[in-house]
Amino acid sequence: MAKAALYNVEGKRSGDADLRDDIFAVPINDDVLHQAIVRHMANQRGGTAAAKTRGDVRGGGRKPWRQKGTGRARVGSIRSPLWRGGGIVFGPRPRSYKQSMPRKMRRLALKSALSALAGEGGLIVIEELQLPAPRTKEAVKLLESLEAAGNILLVSEKEQPDLLLATRNIPGVNFKLADRLCVYDVLAADKVIMTSMAVSKIEEVLGDAQSP
Repeated sequence: MAKAALYNVEGKRSGDADLRDDIFAVPINDDVLHQAIVRHMANQRGGTAAAKTRGDVRGGGRKPWRQKGTGRARVGSIRSPLWRGGGIVFGPRPRSYKQSMPRKMRRLALKSALSALAGEGGLIVIEELQLPAPRTKEAVKLLESLEAAGNILLVSEKEQPDLLLATRNIPGVNFKLADRLCVYDVLAADKVIMTSMAVSKIEEVLGDAQSP
């Protein structure tokens, strides 16, 4: 059975936490992980880039000169793409970059990310993420006792306003709910600190279906 370091509320090592092998010790599927990351990054794109066509730019409602007899090239509008200030021919238009991914593949990707994290010793389980006071000093003290540095992801089973207040000024610290955890958050973190209830929640959510 997979295991992770278990700490008490004071940040002191109290033993090892048992983790389900079908979630935290599955074979890592690099292809599915890559697809999940590409999907996540694509879904973050706004797709709002736009350029004005000749129908969008201002002016050009009248033919600048008559068709024949002037010795100049025929032209119908001063907002032609050939003219300075004219429209763009094949410029970007607003679009959606959203990608879909089957539910079983999303689950497998998250299991692979959690298994890689647990295998590298990057997962820390704490009985409860609770601070004596909602102060940054207390949060830094707790992280130091857990020997957590770099990009740190805190995962809880419930909203914790005091914890968010205490960690919002600490660079590299992020907070996520257990039922909203995604592959990108796990792979981007150097250390993931989960509450015992958050681990149970993840096992409940990911353990009710078999991996493809």
